[in-house]
Amino acid sequence: MTSPSSLRGAPTRLEEQRLLVREAREEMVRRHRARPADPGEPPIRVMARLVGDLERECAARGFHPAATRLEIVNRTIGDVNVRLITECEGEEGGPGDYRLLADELGIALPGEDLGGITASGTGYHWLRDRMAQEERDLLAAGYDPRVYDIQGVGNPVLRGRLAEDMRQWGVTATAEQVALGLGATDCLDKVLRGLAFSARRDSRPPGAVLFAAPGFNMPELQAETYGYRLHRVRTGAEERFKLTGALLERQLAENPDITVVYLTVANNPTTFAYTPEELSALMAVVRDAAGRGRRLHVLADLAYIGTGRPEEDEARMRALASAPGTADRIVYVNSFSKTHTLTGERFGWAVFGDARFAAAMRSSWVNSVACLPGEWQLRFMAYHSLFRRNPRLIDKIRGLYRLRRSRLRSRLDRFNEEHPIFEHVYLDDDTTIYTWCRLKPGEDCFSVLEKTGIAGIPGSTFGYSDDYIRFSVGILPVEPD
Repeated sequence: MTSPSSLRGAPTRLEEQRLLVREAREEMVRRHRARPADPGEPPIRVMARLVGDLERECAARGFHPAATRLEIVNRTIGDVNVRLITECEGEEGGPGDYRLLADELGIALPGEDLGGITASGTGYHWLRDRMAQEERDLLAAGYDPRVYDIQGVGNPVLRGRLAEDMRQWGVTATAEQVALGLGATDCLDKVLRGLAFSARRDSRPPGAVLFAAPGFNMPELQAETYGYRLHRVRTGAEERFKLTGALLERQLAENPDITVVYLTVANNPTTFAYTPEELSALMAVVRDAAGRGRRLHVLADLAYIGTGRPEEDEARMRALASAPGTADRIVYVNSFSKTHTLTGERFGWAVFGDARFAAAMRSSWVNSVACLPGEWQLRFMAYHSLFRRNPRLIDKIRGLYRLRRSRLRSRLDRFNEEHPIFEHVYLDDDTTIYTWCRLKPGEDCFSVLEKTGIAGIPGSTFGYSDDYIRFSVGILPVEPD
């Protein structure tokens, strides 16, 4: 294999290696195209497998890692790996040095190398000290996180803090209306499970869940598991890929079995977010349906509320929370995964607009996890305290996302000049960690990877057409052009 020193100061040699990687890339794409499709394999796994195979092939052929990194860029996964952040705007150690986030968040180990700087370990040790203090406080409040929790929804101190956070948006809730979960996806699963159980107990079918496409598809798989009918509603560019009040009203009228509306307030994959006016229009339809005795709940997924401009996120949430006659119909599901780059920690929670409904859902928690891990709850509490004390960290994470989205759009525009592959690269609403594009006729995820080296996820992953593709700014940095 070519040694790192053999490429140092030898740009010609690096370019030769890059050409070899491109040839391997084209060969691998052709090989995957010829392979019979597995109808049970999701498109996202197809692309992940292709990229993995390609990286292993390049390693087996002895190509230098630098050449491989430049010619194969995996933009399929949304999670941000803070250990791999290399971006630094301004002076080293300043507010624009995003490499410090891993240290500031307590993720980096003391002494760990972070893109050329050494982690101090201050955040790492602070979190552990804080966890000990949180445990003392819980014991003083009469809750021992080391013993079985018969309710299964987590400790009341943390649930009270999360309920208090919701008040900034006008959501009135108590600790009894909050349930902790192992990420937002886990909470969505538990709510759908609980609603289905309640229906069966009343000798009713669970009904249907309305999903706007394109959209995050994991809840679809969950709903199908619990016996719901999946009702997918296609949206278009003219609506900026969002559900409208008129469209929702028509779908409810034509499909009386719809009992749940899954609503992503800021959308994955499209990056478009609902305006306050659009949310008010949707909730007016929900209110009218409820007024006629309709069984209907809204699962409001807030996974990306916090990645956009704070004042706009607040306006969205206040519109959702203040809609008259709908408070008891909404379940808010949130997490620290995307907004705080803590995907591996699995900190999530659900807030129920109605206290009686919250009590009815507790059996779903008990019957799935029985009891939430004590150490996990303490770390969750420590992180919550960290962000309360240092809100600038959230601003910094938001700034990193904004920088990466801007750089990725610039990179895609440049590729489009070299290889006209995109019909449209959509401008986002300054939210989420993705870019959504429409491909030109004849192009697909495979051809994009073959021509540019960037791997994205096809639109069919999100219940849509493969004329579209989603790229993430997550795992890998986006270098400036």
